[in-house]
Amino acid sequence: QFRQILQQVHAYSTQIPLSSSFAMRQHARVKFPRSLRAAYSAFAALFIWMEKENSVHMGKYIESDEFVYILSGEKEETMKAYKRLIAGTAAAVMLALTCGGCGAEKEPVTITIWNYYNGEQLEAFNRMVQNFNDTVGKEQGITVESASQGSVNDLETNVLNAAEGKVGAEELPNIFSGYADTAYELDQQGMVVDLNDYLTESEKSEYIEGYLTEGDFNGDGSIKIFPTAKATEVLYLNDTDWQAFSQATGTTYDDLATVEGLTAAAEKYYNWTDAQTEAPDDGRALFGRDAMANYLLIGAKELGCTIFDVQNGKMTLDFDKNVIRKLWDNYYVPFIKGYFEATGHFRSDDIKTGTILSYVGSSSSATFFPDSVMTSDDDSHSIELKVLPNPHFAGCEPVSVQQGAGMVVTKGDEAEIKASVTFLKYFTAPENNIQFSIGSGYLPVTREANKEEMLADSEVAMTPEVKSVLQMAVKTVNENKLYTTRAFEGSKNARKVLEYAMSDLAVADRDTVEQRIAAGQSAEQAEAEFLTDAYFDSWYRDTLAQLQAYEG
Repeated sequence: QFRQILQQVHAYSTQIPLSSSFAMRQHARVKFPRSLRAAYSAFAALFIWMEKENSVHMGKYIESDEFVYILSGEKEETMKAYKRLIAGTAAAVMLALTCGGCGAEKEPVTITIWNYYNGEQLEAFNRMVQNFNDTVGKEQGITVESASQGSVNDLETNVLNAAEGKVGAEELPNIFSGYADTAYELDQQGMVVDLNDYLTESEKSEYIEGYLTEGDFNGDGSIKIFPTAKATEVLYLNDTDWQAFSQATGTTYDDLATVEGLTAAAEKYYNWTDAQTEAPDDGRALFGRDAMANYLLIGAKELGCTIFDVQNGKMTLDFDKNVIRKLWDNYYVPFIKGYFEATGHFRSDDIKTGTILSYVGSSSSATFFPDSVMTSDDDSHSIELKVLPNPHFAGCEPVSVQQGAGMVVTKGDEAEIKASVTFLKYFTAPENNIQFSIGSGYLPVTREANKEEMLADSEVAMTPEVKSVLQMAVKTVNENKLYTTRAFEGSKNARKVLEYAMSDLAVADRDTVEQRIAAGQSAEQAEAEFLTDAYFDSWYRDTLAQLQAYEG
């Protein structure tokens, strides 16, 4: 390091005349580490002195450990004084290297982050970025620039276009919010940094284990996705309108604790609302789901079946017919009968219109639950939220989904990678991560932050709705087994099969049922075609064939 510093100064000094004012200005631009400023000052003083005493240019070359200086017109006494300065400068440099090397000043670094946050979530993230830039970033010379790309799909498209270098695409960011599917696709192109070596074992132990292993695509302990904000699923209930039904029928919250109990309660609600009108078969739905793939994957896991069994990036399909039939009977069948419903873009939209009373959705969607129901342009009323656990299959160990994008660091300059990790560590420090979670509805990712008392003691203001959702989500994470599918080639498309194969069919067939009822058929007659074993078998064979295309 000593030799490099001398070489650096020499390379610059041989190119310019050394006047005192010029030397001070120009050498201030040589970016010495903070710990070597004493040495820099000595060098600057040396050059200024030589200009004053000898009016010379200085050149230098290094041979072995001996420094030979070529000076023009020097006197013997000048050379002796010069040697004393060199000795003093060397001592200053060696002292700085010994005592202050670890406090080295870094080159200023700017890193870019792409995310998909919107609304309150985007505001919360931007506040965190600004706080970092004003504190740790300012101290370490790191500036973070963040940009929302819109929706998750927009972000994914932009990332992939940047990675492929498509015309008009922006440069790939240092960090992007990513789900496992997108991270895996870029990792296959060699563009993702393994962050395992940038974290100590102590630091890794601070995170919930399942969050770190999500990005271990090959089972070798790699960390290709840095956990920053997670979510699970909870049951959202319009408690205001539920109370009338509950008091009239004796149905309780406990009846919603299992999938089977929820299905039975939905049938009871349909019949109760149907009886309130003279028209037959016009009951209303109790329930809906936001993410069908989660229902199938998590439900199957509870029932002892791992639909996508992934090892080393290769998927083996386990689409057990008996398990899938149970899942069918507790979603497709009640949907056909009108007990479940899905009409809006999200189920919170269906709560808003009074189409349903409850739904299972992400804990990160807490801020989207409406505070009123509008059944018509002239009829609306306020409602209150009740948060309950996501129902599980009776007699099974509860399994809960682990979801939410993490941060993916792309390969590039080592200084930028280290700066990226510095920001991610700051972002996930318990006190900072809790602030973001409260402001956005996401869950913190460290063990310390995932404690109800930590959330309760936070000074960050939160609505009662967000507080109740976060408390239930934290309870879920701490008490249940968490599960998320590992990425594999084609995993995004395979998941889409699960997302739409059953739900789209249910919507289409229910529409047919309603048309038949409107035409004069009874509900039993209208539904009969769709409730046979043969109908299920046909759907099962078709869906199985679609999924088999993605096996490794």
